[in-house]
Amino acid sequence: MNKKNILIIFGGESNEYEVSLKSASAVIDSIDRNKYNVLTLGITIDGKWFKYDSTTENIRNNTWYKHESCKQAFISPCKSNKGFIEITDSKAKVIPVDVVFPVLHGKYGEDGTLQGLLELSGIPFVGCKTLSSAVCMDKAIAHSIVGKAGVKVAKSIIIYDKKDNVVNKIKEKDMNFPIYVKPAKSGSSIGITRISNFKDLNNAIDNAFMQDDKVLIEESIDGFEVGCAILGSKDNLIVGEVDEVELSTGFFDFETKYASEVSKIHAPARIDSSKAEEVKNTAIKIYKLLSCEGMARVDMFIDKKGDIFLNEVNTLPGFTDGSRYPKMMNLIGLDFTKLIDKLIEESLAERK
Repeated sequence: MNKKNILIIFGGESNEYEVSLKSASAVIDSIDRNKYNVLTLGITIDGKWFKYDSTTENIRNNTWYKHESCKQAFISPCKSNKGFIEITDSKAKVIPVDVVFPVLHGKYGEDGTLQGLLELSGIPFVGCKTLSSAVCMDKAIAHSIVGKAGVKVAKSIIIYDKKDNVVNKIKEKDMNFPIYVKPAKSGSSIGITRISNFKDLNNAIDNAFMQDDKVLIEESIDGFEVGCAILGSKDNLIVGEVDEVELSTGFFDFETKYASEVSKIHAPARIDSSKAEEVKNTAIKIYKLLSCEGMARVDMFIDKKGDIFLNEVNTLPGFTDGSRYPKMMNLIGLDFTKLIDKLIEESLAERK
């Protein structure tokens, strides 16, 4: 059997760079080497692209770009190449690629920029395409689309300038505290502040504008968060079990997600089967409304009345074997290696 060349891209110019290193290392370590030749292309935090050929230990500790195997490389947008260009001693060589598995999070990896390049290249790739990646990355746009289609979303306002009269806008919208002030286009809850009064508003807005030029201010939903993992395209979808985020304090921010002991993920969620089915159906509706394909994790809230609200859609969710998306898929029989294989197969099948 001829092995397929799978190119795993990691790193990137994003505040989620470190998360990408963990996710990519897990994918590289778990992919079925009997079926695939694994190639790795890393992007440094300052935007330099290198072909890398050594251990995942160097990726995990962020020394990979210093390794002697690194060679300048980049994806060719030319469809006749269908691969990436490696530069050695000022000479260019095309390395053919069958499927790209982008394992990047946040800006310049999850927001449609890389997906646009890959669509130009004609190389099949794992995950959502350009449009859905960009739309899902912008929480304000995603909420507007699904809200108009009948999915519940929290009350919110959008600001583009610190000089906006935000207090009046919040009052006009009849929003109640606590509220969240968040960058419209950022992941892993970076730049998000939960506030309980107007006196903390300016600092929260400054914090959000440090990450983005567009800020979403949103009323808190009194309830708890659930997630739903989806794989596939159109009506050929695989839906994982629903999970639940339990917090003992605060909210599900960056520290809580990756370094804190104040959160616990219940998989499956502690809800009855009928509510779980409603969550899955709502997630599928959101997935289709936002033109998702390949994979996405749809995060929602269930309020005190049992109503379901959209939180956000992650088109390239965390991807270690302990991350939420793989755990939800594992509950339906797709272990980590099988999940990687299924995503690659989905990309190849779609191209055919």
